[in-house]
Parts: sequence; structure tokens; C-alpha cells
Amino acid sequence: MKTLNRYIGREVFFATLLIFVALLMLFAFFDLIHELANVGRDGYPLGRALLFVGLSLPGHVYELMPTAVLIGTLFAISQLVGNSEYTVMRTSGASLTQITVAILRIGVPLAIATFLAGEFLAPPAERLAQQVRVQTEGQATRIVAQQFQSGFWFKQDLTFANIRSVLADMSLLGVRIYEFDRDLRLRILRTADSGTFVADGQWKLRNVQTTELFADGAKVTRDENLTSDTVLKPSILTVYQVAPEKLEMASLYDNIRVLGSNQQKTSRFEIALWNKIFYPAAVLVMMVLALPFAYFQRRAGGIGFRIFAGTMLGLVFFLLGRLFSYLGIINDWPPLFSAAFPVAAFVVVAGAMLWWLERR
Repeated sequence: MKTLNRYIGREVFFATLLIFVALLMLFAFFDLIHELANVGRDGYPLGRALLFVGLSLPGHVYELMPTAVLIGTLFAISQLVGNSEYTVMRTSGASLTQITVAILRIGVPLAIATFLAGEFLAPPAERLAQQVRVQTEGQATRIVAQQFQSGFWFKQDLTFANIRSVLADMSLLGVRIYEFDRDLRLRILRTADSGTFVADGQWKLRNVQTTELFADGAKVTRDENLTSDTVLKPSILTVYQVAPEKLEMASLYDNIRVLGSNQQKTSRFEIALWNKIFYPAAVLVMMVLALPFAYFQRRAGGIGFRIFAGTMLGLVFFLLGRLFSYLGIINDWPPLFSAAFPVAAFVVVAGAMLWWLERR
């Protein structure tokens, strides 16, 4: 059985690797075509466009792995069926469960690799890619984050902060801080031309004007530099530069914690966090789902048809995940349900098809 496990695993792995590289090159080609339309504008050179495409690859690794695994497993098992090797395995005593376990032995490392890519490679690469896109010649101070026309608003206890815009290097422009007392009367108004983060919980403001309000008047002071304490971190602001679905779990947790403590809506971040947890499991689900489709003899459809079917299944899984994420945000569904339902639905479908296949 060990020999059979190694043989099936090797066939599935190399087929998956071939499909994965092909899909990665295809998506990189699409990204390059899109970036070529911007080359020459605002000093955006071809070299930066190529660098942007390269930095986008880790994100594609994370997104494409389940689809590549599905198509690769379909291709490998279809070859075994077409060459009658699968029939010999079954008649020699190998059960469907044993073949499924042999396939999943390869799926577990691929699922772990998917999680590591989505957590440690894709988020920093995506941030660098966005910076490369905006930090062209003469564009180093380009605005990359602006929540409203009035800027970005942040609340901490009885203090409200307004940041007009965030630059590519996460420095701030047009900072206004309003501090209220327990009776909700304005106590201090502090304005600054710019600000930079110097440590967790601290930012350094420049050209600061502080207006303190008292019952009998007001006091105005000016400081060239002033350090202010806050729970606001760069990871909170990166969500306006990078979509929550592409952030690492630590940044998502920071956003959930800060927004939740200020009674703000956190459903999008919670759904993205749960998706980070469940998405690697989709690699295993896709492998199990591929087995029934690959089992049928060639008269039921050639390899090309099976690859097409696998592509459509992968597309349906991707779109279903996005659909339930958006519906969960709009309808305030439980984040766990919105993230887990697509994976759970495909698990049920795969289990039902394997049960039907075993009874034939």
C-alpha cells in the first residue's frame, strides 16, 4: 500500500504542479497586460510594471491553489482511469477510502503551503505592490487612502481623530484631534500638518497647534513636534490601501478589536478572518471532489472535458465564497456562517458523490 500511496501521490503532485504553474503564468500575463496600459503615465516605467506583476504573484499563489489542485487531481486520476491503472488498483483490493487517503496525503502539505502563502507572503507583497504602483517619479507623496471627502475618521473613547489623507509610506497629512470631556463638551482641539508612526501606540505630529478650551476662555500653544498616544496602528490604515481579504490575520484582528471597542461594524473583517482559516481546507475538499469526476471512463468525456469541468467547479467555488462574503456583510449574517458555508457545501457534495460512486 505504501508503494501505491507514493505512486498516486506523485502523479497528483506533478499534475497539480503543472496546472498551477500554467495558471500562475496566465494570471501574470493578464496582470502585465493591465499594467502596460499605465506604462508611461506619470513617470510609470516598464520596470515598475514588471515589479508590480512579480509582487502580485504571491497573492495569486494563495488564490489559485484550490483550483489548481482540483484540475491537477482531475487530470492525474483521469489518466489512471484511462490507462486502466485505476481498475487494476481496485481489483487488487485498494478501496476508494484508501485511494482518497493517498490523495489527501499530498493535499495536507499543499493546504499548509496555501495558509503560509496567504498569511506571510501575499499580504506584505500586496502592500509593496501598491507602493510600487504609486511611488513613481514625482509620485512619492501620492495619496493612497482616503475614507471620505473629509478624510479618515477614528474614535478612541472620548477622542475623535480626523486624518485628511494617508500617503504610500503610511505617513499622515492634515491631522485633527478633538478631545471631549465626560459631558461631551469639546475640551482640546489639536491640529497638525503631518504625522508619522514612531512606535506601537504612538505617532509623532509636526507643526502642531493645540487649543485648550476653558469656561473663561481659550489657550493656544504651538509645538514643532509632539508625540501623541493612540491605539491606531499602521495595520489599521493599511485596510484602505489593501483589501481586508488580502490582509494577514494579525491585521484583521487589530481592525476587529479597535472597531469593536468603538461600537463600529466589524463584519467584513470577521468574515475575512474566518475565510483565512477555512480557505486552506478548500484544497482538501477540491481533491476529494475531483475523484468522482475523474472516475468515469473516457466515453463519458475526454480529459479536456474533465479539465473544463474542474475549471468551472473552481470558478463556482470562488464565486460562491465571494457571494456569501458580500451577502454576509449586507444582511449581517454570522461571519462564521458566511465564511464556512461554501466550504461546507462542497464537502457535502463531495461526500455524496463518493458515496454514490462506492455504491455503483
